[in-house]
Amino acid sequence: MSPVLRSYVQGRWHSPSDEGRPLFDAVTGEEVARISSAGIDMAAVLHHGRRVGGPALRELTFHQRAGLLKALAGHLREHREELYAVSARTGGTPFDAKFDIDGGIGVLQAYASKGRRELPNDTIYVEGDVEPLSRGGTFAGQHIATSLRGVAVQVNAFNFPVWGPLEKFAPAFLAGVPSVVKPASPTAFLTAALVELIVDSGLLPEGTLQFVAGSVGDMFDHLTEQDLVAFTGSASTAAKLRTHPGIVGRSVRFSAEADSLNLSVLGPDAVPGTPEFDLYVKQLLQEMTVKAGQKCTAIRRAFVPAEHVDAVVEAVSARLASTVVGNPAAEGVRMGALASLEQREEVRRSVKALADAGRIVFGDPEKVDVVDADAERGAFISPILLTGDPDRAEPHEVEAFGPVSSVLPYSSTEQLIDYAARGQGSLVGSVVTGDAAFARDVVLGVAPWHGRLLVLTQADAKESTGHGSPMPQLVHGGPGRAGGGEEMGGIRGVLHHMRRTAVQADPDTLTAITGRWVAGSRRTETDVHPFRKHLEELRVGDTIVGGPRTVTQEDVEHFAEFTGDTFYAHMDAEAAAANPLFGERVAHGYLVVSLAAGLFVDPDPGPVLANFGVDRLRFLTPVKFGDALTVSLTCKQVTPRDTAGYGEVRWDADVTRQDGESVARYDVLTLVAKKEV
Repeated sequence: MSPVLRSYVQGRWHSPSDEGRPLFDAVTGEEVARISSAGIDMAAVLHHGRRVGGPALRELTFHQRAGLLKALAGHLREHREELYAVSARTGGTPFDAKFDIDGGIGVLQAYASKGRRELPNDTIYVEGDVEPLSRGGTFAGQHIATSLRGVAVQVNAFNFPVWGPLEKFAPAFLAGVPSVVKPASPTAFLTAALVELIVDSGLLPEGTLQFVAGSVGDMFDHLTEQDLVAFTGSASTAAKLRTHPGIVGRSVRFSAEADSLNLSVLGPDAVPGTPEFDLYVKQLLQEMTVKAGQKCTAIRRAFVPAEHVDAVVEAVSARLASTVVGNPAAEGVRMGALASLEQREEVRRSVKALADAGRIVFGDPEKVDVVDADAERGAFISPILLTGDPDRAEPHEVEAFGPVSSVLPYSSTEQLIDYAARGQGSLVGSVVTGDAAFARDVVLGVAPWHGRLLVLTQADAKESTGHGSPMPQLVHGGPGRAGGGEEMGGIRGVLHHMRRTAVQADPDTLTAITGRWVAGSRRTETDVHPFRKHLEELRVGDTIVGGPRTVTQEDVEHFAEFTGDTFYAHMDAEAAAANPLFGERVAHGYLVVSLAAGLFVDPDPGPVLANFGVDRLRFLTPVKFGDALTVSLTCKQVTPRDTAGYGEVRWDADVTRQDGESVARYDVLTLVAKKEV
């Protein structure tokens, strides 16, 4: 008997208390492993995540968590050949394996990068601007996001046994929430190999990743309002889980990625012989054959202008005819097997339903020639291309989760948008066209039914990641039958695992809570210029006040001559007088900012290494000849970099005139050195 997959729960490997059920090599039909979660205390698994993993993660800042994700990505990259070898038993080609494994590693790297660049080196996230709530400025509001105190239960599909778990794990980990990973059984042996590599790396704090091979049993009965569930699979299963009493009763955050009859549209301008026509054919072929069509993002409905249906069918069929199916290890094989024999039977049933509403123009669901494999013992199936009637329900309701696509005619943009909506919600759609106006009409028309839309043209084709490749920077999910949830989405995916809370308080208290200086809170003027302080010595609220500096007509005219900015409001008295905003000549806004810099900058070499930007610059009141400017520069936020000898400091710059009114306000961004040890 083959070995039984072990689960990793409560800090140790667990062998099930029964023999489990068999899992099979998709290519040879041989038993690979057995799977069972018998004997696991699911309540204890959740408790371990909440009481051990959660606190350990929340002690780390976003930057520290990002650093661990980066290190984990590097570790997996070093061992990916081991994962490739196991992946071959799932039926995928070497390209399919890289698509899954390298894609998953890429998600870790992307989140590591975004965590360092877009999140603070802190344990809370401050969202948006401070909201003034009183006339006198002593009462204000601020939204913050804090880590949920629960566990992210992640139920994954069989088609991406590496990418799927990692795309859910990465944002949860970065948010400070531990994960329980439950893979789909047919390919769970590959996810088990992934988790074993992760555990052996020793990189992750204990309890932050647990792995259940087999059923989750009664786990959902033990969920709390602090837990989350992310599911990828069928719409019917998603509906059952969504209405589970444990989820409904505790209002558990539930996200689903489910069935999706994704569309791809050929624009009327993309006639045979154009680059866009060729791109459309190439993309459709790729989406049918990569992972043997077992992608939630694969093209199921190929909408084509009625007059070009025959040309598309002929071109795609010719390419499919040269697509070699068989053992992924054999030379020349372009498409492997489905994940299981059960999945092949499911695809055959779906193809029959689609054929009843149309006709098969390429392939035979019951017969396929394969290379170096037994077509019956392995889960092989021919690529199937159909044509159909888009006014029938079947093309918009039946998803054959395999190398199957239907070419459907349309005659107008309005009709196309109507057909798109009949899919009841999709993960992704694409429009292949060189006509920007047509692309706009289609995108705006179908966007409410789609989570992501790709416009493919000859201009972006070389760098496009393609119809079927979700990117960690963007949301991955869709409305309606596609699940109504979102995965990834960059920082949006992180915030999904956090609780947004509105905090109302006085400015000093808001500063203490958020770690960011808030306008109206205390400033600290010291004898030491803030630019003479190293990163560790700076405190939020440290302030330097410079000025006054009187702005003269000579200043304005010199600045205009020196820069070439001779805009009439600065140089033409008669035209400036006619301007309803000024009434007379005024100083350049950038002159005001330049003069302010001269008032607060310490010129000598020191801890301040560079000014790398200005954010949120607003010119609030015109500056006229004779106005005297004063600037208050206040340390607003200090962000250390763990891997560098410096950090980032954000300063609040408030430039006022002699009557105390602000004329300009902005954030100055600097790099400040750490103190030498």
